[in-house]
Amino acid sequence: MSVPTQAPAAVEPRLATEQLTLNMGPQHPSTHGVLRCVLTIDGEIVRHVVPHIGYLHSSCEKMMESRTYDQILPLLDRFDYLAANFYSLCAARAVEQLLGLEVPPRARWLRTLVCELNRIASHLVWLGTFALDLGATTVFLYAFRDREYILDLMEDLCGARLTYNYFRIGGVSADLPEHFAEQARWFVDYFPERLVEIDRILTGNRIFLARTKGVGAISAEQAIDWGLSGPMLRACGVDFDLRRAHPYEAYGHVDFDVITRSAGDVLARYEVRMDEMRECLKIIAQVLDKLPEGDIRTAPTGRLRPQGETYSRVESPRGELGMYVVAQGEATPYRWKVRAPSFCNLAPLNVMAEGCLVADLVAILGSVDIVLGDVDR
Repeated sequence: MSVPTQAPAAVEPRLATEQLTLNMGPQHPSTHGVLRCVLTIDGEIVRHVVPHIGYLHSSCEKMMESRTYDQILPLLDRFDYLAANFYSLCAARAVEQLLGLEVPPRARWLRTLVCELNRIASHLVWLGTFALDLGATTVFLYAFRDREYILDLMEDLCGARLTYNYFRIGGVSADLPEHFAEQARWFVDYFPERLVEIDRILTGNRIFLARTKGVGAISAEQAIDWGLSGPMLRACGVDFDLRRAHPYEAYGHVDFDVITRSAGDVLARYEVRMDEMRECLKIIAQVLDKLPEGDIRTAPTGRLRPQGETYSRVESPRGELGMYVVAQGEATPYRWKVRAPSFCNLAPLNVMAEGCLVADLVAILGSVDIVLGDVDR
């Protein structure tokens, strides 16, 4: 007698979804500026994303061709408005290379000091807004609280809190004001515990780790192929930092570590920037200890009319910032082209985001740390 077999259960067909085109931005809090991302989504899955730029385009590169070299420096503060000193430094170094101008040692050390303070301030804006994107409001408040101490120092130094215009061709505009060094040392002692405080909130948080670990990963080979630099590149395990690879100003005379991670994901980019701020504190302390006496500027004589072409580059908070300048002996440059790190770092957004959730795209975009003035120029 045969035993009747149970009929197999019917398998429900997968619910088919229609792919949709979704505009994210250009007015969207998670794009951190006027960036438009056109998403092709399948339910909550991102199948393709194309960043559309140009909404903040100011034609500044073209404007510089009708400005004298001294007039160009304050204009450059408007590009990466969170790290204005790096644009000014890169431009000043380009003109100094064309003129063969020697910068006094004290000015080089002051430039290093100011840049590292500005690097921390920029990373704090990134940290606060990145945490806010993921729902951590407290970290946003902490980051902007501590950034205020640096802005107070910059205001005492040059009278500005955002567009500093402190660097000059041949040096800097002013020496350190009274009590500046004392206040900077206080910040060096104060800030490490604040970073530990933020670590307690984020780094061990299960929700934060779920939103960042393994998300938006990119390999070292892909990062190099796309021309990434800065924390984006070092988070993929590539040990490259212009301050170490090609030392400029006083970086060859201070001790610091180049921070890397190997995962290349959102969490790795977060960890690199957090540790970079600790290295910035090490550099600031050494500069304050070793700061030489002397002049703060070698002023060029007469109206600037450099001749030739040059490429200047510095390590900004977002990566390698480069400027290619062509001068023909006139009062204004013939051509001034900027290699903006945010522009290059944004390019592989689809590589990092394809197959992720829409909510993951918010974390990925935040981890890139773009500044739209740097992207569009």
